[in-house]
Amino acid sequence: KWQFLCYLGDRYELLVHGSGSPDIAEFEPRQSNDSLEFGNQKAVYAASDGLWAMYFAIVDRDGRVRSLVNSCSQLAGQDPITGSLYYFSINEDALQHEPWRPGHIYVLPREGFERQGSSRPEMQSTQWRSFNPVKPLAKITVEPSDFPLLSQIRGHDPAVVGRRARANPDGFPWLED
Repeated sequence: KWQFLCYLGDRYELLVHGSGSPDIAEFEPRQSNDSLEFGNQKAVYAASDGLWAMYFAIVDRDGRVRSLVNSCSQLAGQDPITGSLYYFSINEDALQHEPWRPGHIYVLPREGFERQGSSRPEMQSTQWRSFNPVKPLAKITVEPSDFPLLSQIRGHDPAVVGRRARANPDGFPWLED
C-alpha cells in the first residue's frame, strides 16, 4: 500500500492525508501546531509521500500519544521510493504501549496546495498546505502492519525536545542521544 501511495504522489497531481477518522467528506483548514511557520498555520495539510501520510493514519493520537516529531524530505532528482529521508518519533511513554491503530489515507487533488520550501536545494519537502477546504477523491484503509518503518519509530521526551526546539529552531530533530 505504501508504494502505491508514494506512486500516486509522485506520478499524478495528487496528495495524501493520513487520519484515524473514517468518514471525512471535506477537510476544513484548522490550526496546526508545528515548530516551523509553514506548518503552524490554519490550513489543510497533505503530503506527496505515502509513508509520511501513513504515519499520521496509524498513530493513535486519541490515546497516549500527545507529542509527534516527524519529517519527510526527498533528495532532489532521486526516485521517491529510494531517495526519501524520514524521521518518526512519538512521546516515549506512549511508545512502550504500542499506540497504533487502523487508519485511513485520503487521496486529495493537488490543485490549490502549495509545497513547503526548503533552505537546502538538494532537498524537497513533501509537505503541502491549502488554506481552502478540500474534498477527498478516494480513501484507503491501512493497518499498522502496512507501515514498513513501524519498528523504527523513536521515542522522545516532549519537554526536552520542546526546550531544544525553542533554543535552536533549526536544530531538528533535537535528539536526546
